[in-house]
Amino acid sequence: GMDNQGGGENPRMLIPVPSYEEVVAQAKSKPESLFTPSPSFSQSFNFIKKSEFYATPPPSNPSPPPPPVDQEQVPTTSLPSSRGSRNSILVSHRQKGNPLLKYIRNTRWDFADVVCDYLLGQSSCALYLSLRYHLLHPDYLYFRIRELQKNFKLRVVLCHVDVEDAVKPLLEVTKTALLHDCTLLCAWSLEECGRYLETIKVYENKSAELIQGQMDMDYLSRLNHALTSVRHVNKTDVVTLGSTFGSLGHIMDASMEDLARCPGIGERKVKRLYDCFHEPFKREVDPN
Repeated sequence: GMDNQGGGENPRMLIPVPSYEEVVAQAKSKPESLFTPSPSFSQSFNFIKKSEFYATPPPSNPSPPPPPVDQEQVPTTSLPSSRGSRNSILVSHRQKGNPLLKYIRNTRWDFADVVCDYLLGQSSCALYLSLRYHLLHPDYLYFRIRELQKNFKLRVVLCHVDVEDAVKPLLEVTKTALLHDCTLLCAWSLEECGRYLETIKVYENKSAELIQGQMDMDYLSRLNHALTSVRHVNKTDVVTLGSTFGSLGHIMDASMEDLARCPGIGERKVKRLYDCFHEPFKREVDPN
């Protein structure tokens, strides 16, 4: 038959079947757990170091801690930041204790090492002078101005008039300021001094045209502005004079009779207009 094909007999497969006693004995014994934790993380993954994918990490070099700062070497005062200094008045340490600082309220200020008393901008500065101090030290202003040299385009001498008889010391301060190309600003109170400093700082980068009065450029408006400065002359009179004579030059050359012919121009206005155009600018004082 077919069982004998192939020239031999197939080997028999023996499957061992455990006995009941062996199964019970095996169930009673507890095998070692595969998830028993190791004492440390490095011991658990120690086998990775033996693989071909492991590379020794470079040694870590932690940055050294910063050296301790000696408190004695830290300066007590320092210049403010560039942004802050542009928006604030820099005050010299010489001004410490000056009650004027209490009246600088609308602008920030900081102490700094500056040659002037108040640095109001990149090219603007101010020196503070009390007339009472000037009487005690008349050469103080000259030496302070000399320290400024030519580093500032606008050099202000802020003079606090705090004496009753101020004519003579003011004359001396005025001469010193003019001779050394300084702008003299006189104030009669510390509050006024503070307002001057604040205003110069606020208008540091503004055009000078901002403080000029706005004036219409047409001829009638300019004629109005000129003639109404004469007392009792109103805008209606200006229109009458302009339509009669045509220009300011013809009005100035007109006689009193010609001015009196204009309707609405009475005798008093005629005299004031004529005197305004023909009286000398500087009146002569009778020596007697």
